Amino acid sequence: MPRYALITGASSGIGLALAEALARRGRNLILVARRRAALESIAQELSQRFAVEVLFRTCDLSQPLQVSGLLHELEQSGRRIDLLMNNAGLGTSGAFVDLDWSREQQLIEVNVLALARLCHAIGHAMADQGGGQILNVASLAGFQPGAWMSNYYASKAYVLHFSEALREELKPRGVSVSVLCPGPTRSAFFRNAGLDSRPLEGGKLLMSAEELALHTVRALEKKRALIIPGWRNRLLARLPRLAPRGLVRLVTARINRRFLRGARA
Repeated sequence: MPRYALITGASSGIGLALAEALARRGRNLILVARRRAALESIAQELSQRFAVEVLFRTCDLSQPLQVSGLLHELEQSGRRIDLLMNNAGLGTSGAFVDLDWSREQQLIEVNVLALARLCHAIGHAMADQGGGQILNVASLAGFQPGAWMSNYYASKAYVLHFSEALREELKPRGVSVSVLCPGPTRSAFFRNAGLDSRPLEGGKLLMSAEELALHTVRALEKKRALIIPGWRNRLLARLPRLAPRGLVRLVTARINRRFLRGARA
């Protein structure tokens, strides 16, 4: 029976780069995102370039009924998923109480609830089959609270801690769980979250999606628990544990507000 890697948020950015990196290694793929036209084009290109089977499914992960439909279709298809990459995510910025609640709810649905539900359903199938891998995409944001992006930072803290705990639960059943915590990455995230990436341009912190994907795939081959690409990012992940909490809150808030000001200038 052929095996597949399922990638959410696969139509652009990190998800697309992960799809290409896996296709280069001969992996069959199931790509999930909202934009059908983009998925169809990507699936056709990757299958032609790398001679792999690339399927796609449109799904808005902020809609629980669509997530249910996706899981039902996957179960009925009988296709074995031995790698789940929960990459899809939303970001927002600004003072939480002033933001549109429907958008904040969408963030929680995608970043937290859909991710947990896919881990529950597909992770259960992997455990029954006696093997598989799960990669959940968190962020450096998950290591500290982040004023002006409070809901986003909190959602990534959930992904980080949930993934590390799930790894211990599923290890005896042959399923390896990893969590990816990237730093700033060239993608549409900044624009979609209402942030300005110009302060990062020309610096050494901003990583390309392709570089990030290559590092991630190599780390997955070694079944690493925590994947933080780049030594600068690994240093930034440690700092919040060493500094006083009050200082961490203050510094992160000032940094985030700087990006807000740039976005509104």
